[in-house]
Amino acid sequence: MAIFSKKLCEQKLRTWLEAEDAIATGQRYQIEDRSLTRADLHEVRKEIEFWTGQLAAAENEEKYGGRNRMFRFVPRDL
Repeated sequence: MAIFSKKLCEQKLRTWLEAEDAIATGQRYQIEDRSLTRADLHEVRKEIEFWTGQLAAAENEEKYGGRNRMFRFVPRDL
């Protein structure tokens, strides 16, 4: 069973992709005595990978009904 819903995964992934776009336009800037430093791009990409995997798990659960099937077998040397 997926921990997060598909809707939540899509929302979080969209948020992190927007963060990546913001970082790409400027990592740090300053206006007079105020400055803004954005998050590390490496960390943002790790979050994007995480939420992409969670979204895939949620989609698979939706597609296959959330069942993992495992079959047992006994290898035999005939």
